[in-house]
Amino acid sequence: MSGALEGLLVVSVEQAVAAPFCSARLREAGARVIKVERPGGDFARAYDGVAGGDSSYFFWLNQGKESLELDFKNPPDAELLERIIGRADVLIQNLAPGALARSGFDPATLRERHPRLITCEISGYGNGPGGRDLKAYDLLVQGESGLVSISGGENELGRIGVSICDIGAGMTAHAGILEALLERERTGRGSAVEVSLFGVAADWMTVPLLHHDYVGRAPGRAGLNHPSIAPYGAYPSRDGELVIIAVQNEREWSRFCEGVLRMPEMVDGEAFRDNDRRVANRPALDERIISVTRSLSREDLVNRLKSADIAYGAVNSVADFSRHPALARRRGTSSGGDEILFPARPVGEAAAARVPLAGEHTRSIREEFLHD
Repeated sequence: MSGALEGLLVVSVEQAVAAPFCSARLREAGARVIKVERPGGDFARAYDGVAGGDSSYFFWLNQGKESLELDFKNPPDAELLERIIGRADVLIQNLAPGALARSGFDPATLRERHPRLITCEISGYGNGPGGRDLKAYDLLVQGESGLVSISGGENELGRIGVSICDIGAGMTAHAGILEALLERERTGRGSAVEVSLFGVAADWMTVPLLHHDYVGRAPGRAGLNHPSIAPYGAYPSRDGELVIIAVQNEREWSRFCEGVLRMPEMVDGEAFRDNDRRVANRPALDERIISVTRSLSREDLVNRLKSADIAYGAVNSVADFSRHPALARRRGTSSGGDEILFPARPVGEAAAARVPLAGEHTRSIREEFLHD
């Protein structure tokens, strides 16, 4: 699928993670992406320096883009940005709400001047009065949306271990832009895509919210157990390693009891005969399961699970993940020229590309668009 967007020009006035994730996916599909950075560069460049001197997030999300440093509050820079937008197919931005509009780049007005333009605004809480002016970094949104309240151990709150709200907003924006491009093929006109980190997190919180609103009780934090399916969680083997066991239906429950636990009487036992009862009686259920898993080596436990056709998995460290046989990698190049290996593109392939230096393409872009 690489090259599907070849010939499209994407202008992204972006910073941090959400918008760069979206424009990175478009670039990998063949689009030309001009990354507009503030003077001094995107602050995400300085998060860390683990990828050949580039920050890990910046390396991941900015390969192959053209970096243009400008201050759109400055009239000559605003003129340049206007000329670029005039030739663009897509304009993405994730600055503070209203920042571009106050400088004369209101998305609705831009689409009037350029009817085929697709605009995409990524914000923290949307443009409504409920949170328009709130700052919205990833962990803040994890907290505000309730994600933190259902993550972590039974007695401990936990942050999701990656910037999931930022990444989710970038994924959603990417999908919205692709839909808008398809619509433009039919109508000839561009349209607006609006995505908020909070809105994406709210969508993902549908299941616990429905439990709260219609049952009166949201699922509690369950650590390495699923809050509403049992048995579905991590269990210790004799050698201390955790094995995640997933039983999804009553057929699997029967096989699990008979082939793994060797306790066929549990299949139709009053306390465990359906998922609701197993969840309600999880402490007693786990006690019986652990009595078996702790008596078996990890190898023996896994062999029983395989024989019974029960899904299982390891609780891997990042070091274990780095050696995982299913992990495919691709090559990229840091802004300083170092080769970096990182996970392959989830869909299709993407050619290796280099991370741009801050403002690396400013001069060539000025010459291209101002002297056109």
